Amino acid sequence: MMFKEILQKLENAVNPVAQVVQNTSCSKVIVIAFKKGMILKEHKTDIPAKLLVIKGNVIYKEQNQQEELFLYDEKDIPAAVLHSVEAIEDSLCLLFKG
Repeated sequence: MMFKEILQKLENAVNPVAQVVQNTSCSKVIVIAFKKGMILKEHKTDIPAKLLVIKGNVIYKEQNQQEELFLYDEKDIPAAVLHSVEAIEDSLCLLFKG
């Protein structure tokens, strides 16, 4: 049900829609939904994370580099490093923290 809710919210959104799927004392899983062209603007994570593309494709940007991620690609995100994500097409990603 959660994915349907997120996709409904995305229909009228101007920014990516993020929702926590699971939150325990030692880890957190977040789903992030994008429409084509949406950008998750530059930000930092407080703990290392992993981004997994489960639909579409995105560009992960970190400092002076960028990497295009396709279906089922993973990207490790270090703590305290500015980064952003841009959707090349309608996309869904899972973010694992902790």
